[in-house]
Amino acid sequence: MSLNRSEKEAVISEVTGLAAKAQTLVIAEYRGITVADMTKLRVDARSKGVTLSVLKNTLARRAVAGSAFDVVADQMTGPLIYGFSEDAVAAAKVVADFAKTNDKLVIRGGAFGGKALDVNGVKQLANIPSKEVLLAQICGLLMSPMSRTAVVLGALAAKKGEGAAAPAAEPVAA
Repeated sequence: MSLNRSEKEAVISEVTGLAAKAQTLVIAEYRGITVADMTKLRVDARSKGVTLSVLKNTLARRAVAGSAFDVVADQMTGPLIYGFSEDAVAAAKVVADFAKTNDKLVIRGGAFGGKALDVNGVKQLANIPSKEVLLAQICGLLMSPMSRTAVVLGALAAKKGEGAAAPAAEPVAA
């Protein structure tokens, strides 16, 4: 179905807005995927804050022109799905996880921080833990020395308590 000029401008402005807010763009070829599988992918993506769009490549190129994602404009050929996310790893994680279970979705590349990513780069980005997990790990690292100190001090207090209780118990037993 062909879009008229105003509809094309609306699509370009919408995608330009997505690109302005997003940190990551992942591009994947979706040839041969069933509607049910595509629906599962979209539901999963939506729940993780990723916007998936099937766009005309010429409109996508115009929308990302001048943005950090302009570096992948030359890869925008064929039937592609574009995944934008504000979280640095969410789009890569959603697309890579789905591609593991569905061989018809082929990751083509992406962009992060103004740099183009190849397939391996997208997969490496997908392997980075989420922001919440990283914050929990940092919290655990910060708490580890304190909890170790508390355990050692507790053990010393218990040992001193045993040592003080033992001499008092001996004379009573004798």
